[in-house]
Amino acid sequence: MHAVFQRLVSLLDSHQARYRVIFHPAEGQSARVAEIRGTEPGQGAKAMLCSLKGTDEVYGLVILSGDQKLDMKKVGAALGGKKAQLVSPELARELTGCVIGAIAPLSFDPRIRLIVDPQLTSRYSEIAFNAGRLDASMVLDTQDYLRVAQPLLLSVTRDLESDSAQPG
Repeated sequence: MHAVFQRLVSLLDSHQARYRVIFHPAEGQSARVAEIRGTEPGQGAKAMLCSLKGTDEVYGLVILSGDQKLDMKKVGAALGGKKAQLVSPELARELTGCVIGAIAPLSFDPRIRLIVDPQLTSRYSEIAFNAGRLDASMVLDTQDYLRVAQPLLLSVTRDLESDSAQPG
């Protein structure tokens, strides 16, 4: 059940990455888990597995700050189309080996493109995330994360200014 957790530990250790593991009660809310970890909500690496709308063959694991919202049009463009959508919980588990909420910000599947919003990696010296399970988190050095993950850095968050200008 915790194969992804072991895989993360092995990967990070093999790259001599600086990280720590925090075991805690399973918690689904970003703000609450940040409190438990002793980190800021914006340090939380929220992992959202998306597919290009209209296809089940193009996937992106999109990583953004826990305090940001995803722009599905930007994700769609990054995946080569118009709009993306979240995959079903069942498909997410099949492709990542994790339940929603426990998906780590690294992809072990060659079919999944790893896309990271640069706000996450530019704001803090460490990022925090659930490590393949809901009851364990990792706090990882941001530069080590970028070196190990080698993601596509691309703005995929909603522009807050344009959000407030649009009717609800």
